[in-house]
Amino acid sequence: MLSSLSTPILQLIEQAGGEWGVYLEDLHSGEKVTHNEHQRFYAASVIKVPIMTAVFAEAYAGKIALEQTITLRREDQVGGAGVLQHMSPGTELTVQDLVTLMIIQSDNTATNMMIDLVGAESIRTAMSKTEMVNSQFYNKLMVVPAELEGYNELTAADMGAHFRYLATGKVISYDSCLKMMAILKQQQHRDRIPLLLPDPEGDFIGMVPKWEFANKTGSVTNITHDTGILFTGTHAITICLLNKNLEQKAAAQVMGQIGRLVYDAYQ
Repeated sequence: MLSSLSTPILQLIEQAGGEWGVYLEDLHSGEKVTHNEHQRFYAASVIKVPIMTAVFAEAYAGKIALEQTITLRREDQVGGAGVLQHMSPGTELTVQDLVTLMIIQSDNTATNMMIDLVGAESIRTAMSKTEMVNSQFYNKLMVVPAELEGYNELTAADMGAHFRYLATGKVISYDSCLKMMAILKQQQHRDRIPLLLPDPEGDFIGMVPKWEFANKTGSVTNITHDTGILFTGTHAITICLLNKNLEQKAAAQVMGQIGRLVYDAYQ
């Protein structure tokens, strides 16, 4: 089913221009559609998914607790996405709440607080344990060190591998994966892959949604990403789309068209 979409998807990205990393996988059948799936792209906020995994790994190991509180400091506050940059220093938030803000609002301040909490090495460990072989983590977000070691970079295939580990409960524990997937499904940035999907709500209260999408986006100037798992009916399809050198609105439109192609194929 998925492999039949290879030609229309490749036509869409070719017409759009820019550079694309594409990785789609039907998690039941193992069918894939790929293009430049091993090419490295600047990670932007997609790096927040393995950061979340690192936090849950530290909690599972008993080094931190999801319910422990952390105090927001003025020096933690950075620009870009998120609400914490506008909150009063001294505000206390749980680790669970900070992870949720990091994912569903892409909050950069929450992200940096989580990086400080678990450390770069635990994030790299989470990446290597989920076979993110061509990706790398170096820096906090919205903070450019004077001596730059390297950039946070990802590939579409590596994000596909990470999501496969989450969806199959193969990293940390089944319960941890269940909790992380629940956070990803609460995502508020839905302006790319789900852009052209029908309203997920059923016709009556209590109906099962037509679809759910557990995802994380990322953007900086002329870099637009969306990565996640589309759940519809009894199907689970990983869709990881990374783009550079294209204006965000144009890239988002193509991602929406790809999302709709996948959704329609599985109806």
